[in-house]
Amino acid sequence: MPVIALHRNLSMDGALVRVTLSLIAPALLLVFGAAFFAIWFFFRRRAFLLHLAAGCALFAVGAVSQVLYWPRDTGLNALCSGVLYTSAACLVVQGILARAGVRLPWLAFGVFTAAMMGVLWYFYYIDRNLLVRVYALNVGMGLLFCGAALRMRRAPRRRRVDTALFVVVLLFGLHFLPRTLLSLGARAPQGALAFADSRFWQLLQLSLAVFSVTLAIALLVAIAADAIDEVRSEGDRDWLTGVYNRRGFEARARPQHAHARAGAALIICDVDHFKRVNDLHGHQSGDMVLQHVARALSGAVREGDVLGRIGGEEFAIYLPDAAGTEARAYAERLRRAVQDAPRILGAEISVTISVGVAQAGQAETWESLFRRADGKLYQAKHAGRNQVVA
Repeated sequence: MPVIALHRNLSMDGALVRVTLSLIAPALLLVFGAAFFAIWFFFRRRAFLLHLAAGCALFAVGAVSQVLYWPRDTGLNALCSGVLYTSAACLVVQGILARAGVRLPWLAFGVFTAAMMGVLWYFYYIDRNLLVRVYALNVGMGLLFCGAALRMRRAPRRRRVDTALFVVVLLFGLHFLPRTLLSLGARAPQGALAFADSRFWQLLQLSLAVFSVTLAIALLVAIAADAIDEVRSEGDRDWLTGVYNRRGFEARARPQHAHARAGAALIICDVDHFKRVNDLHGHQSGDMVLQHVARALSGAVREGDVLGRIGGEEFAIYLPDAAGTEARAYAERLRRAVQDAPRILGAEISVTISVGVAQAGQAETWESLFRRADGKLYQAKHAGRNQVVA
């Protein structure tokens, strides 16, 4: 009797240890899910954080339902935990893709989840096969995350933090199949206790804890980098017009000019009679004029060109590629865009700009190019305004 009681106690202690260790991964995911939700809650920005938070929570619930064996029906438990795992993975992947700006339609995730549930249902209720269910779930997860990593390569921006996150997501997806092959092989353990004691289950818990924490930390670092970039970008923007301020403009135009080929040009514009507008109509109307000019110029510049407000009523556009007479024609188009835009305050204020254009010489410095464009601007103003001098 004492021997039987000892074995029973050891068995109970071992089961308690197994359950406790199995709950580490879902507990960590709940912590990270709460962190993602807290960041969204306090800043109310970046909706993808809600996807990540919900994904972490669903995965944790799925793991708990499997570890604690609830519901008690084996088939129902397999389907419930399977739909929770799959839905969680879809939410996390959509959150990662939404952050990168390459999200997929929700229908695709719905089809994927339905297919996974169909496989799990068939190989339990029709052709009961635990091995196929395990491989289907793990291979499906691996393909989902690998596909997400490949789609991340289409993202418009690729910083170091984005590359690091891409590598983590790819490794997370790639680890599913080899881990399953090495720990499970071609024969699944029979019985709930044997499965809980199997090398597959123990390695699954370890890998999920390690990779999930790594992925969550990588996401938090990427989110922090996004916030820093956003603050830096807002500091480089003119609060009134939304275009770059002097610092933001030069921070982007100068590096481009340092590596520009022949054909770069700089355009400087000045709002005609701006002081008169302020004197006659007030500074609020002057602000409206500046916003009006910024909108007109923003709608006329090309992708890749740099537009900024570099002074009170002065705007500048850097063209990294504008060969020959193209820069002058481009400047004339900008002048007409401002002139032809609807007038401010009905017909009371007509807005025009004077424009100076300088084509960059071979190895010409930024200071020299700026000085020449500024000189052309003053020539345009002295010649009668509302014209281009190049």
